[in-house]
Amino acid sequence: MANWFSKKSRRALLVRVAPPVVYLLTKILFATCKKVLHEEINGADTPSIYAAWHGDILAMIFGYLYYAKQVKVDAIISRHSDGELIARVVELAGAQTIRGSSSKGGSTVLRAALRSLKNGRDVAITPDGPRGPRYSVADGVVILAQMRHAPIIAVNCRPSSFWTMNSWDAFCIPKPFSTLHFYYSNPFYVDGLSLEEAKALIQRELLVHAANV
Repeated sequence: MANWFSKKSRRALLVRVAPPVVYLLTKILFATCKKVLHEEINGADTPSIYAAWHGDILAMIFGYLYYAKQVKVDAIISRHSDGELIARVVELAGAQTIRGSSSKGGSTVLRAALRSLKNGRDVAITPDGPRGPRYSVADGVVILAQMRHAPIIAVNCRPSSFWTMNSWDAFCIPKPFSTLHFYYSNPFYVDGLSLEEAKALIQRELLVHAANV
């Protein structure tokens, strides 16, 4: 029991202390980097679904702010233990979060995301999260886009120099003073497509500028 309590206590302390540190370090890191924005058009004129690979989460936290010039986004983040850390960092950046995934609390997440789009907020999602496989596309992003007739914007970050973690998503950490190339696709719709056709389209759009395929 003592070992279990100790492990639980350490985890609780980590969740409390780590996010502010990670947020500050990420903000400093982002400030040292040159940002280059590649976009087909300047976003969409309607609430959109921003889709990015799970391994790009770190850069995307500030990439959205750099692109949208505002914080009007709700990020779907799993209830997995690592998700709690990510959620707190995202919230420190000024965004809101929707907790859950297609495997846990899927219907609740879908309702919340539909509500966000209806209320004029963007929704951010990682189609291959929270457990992969890497560069796969789960059903949730398609269902959400089709139910709300919402445009999807595929987002990639390609740092000129970066570290890759030994994790299933090859988590990407840009190196200080590198150049961050942000790619934002033209907003596209998946209305009228079958589930598999829509997933294939989203995957293609996200793989065009993936950092380390």
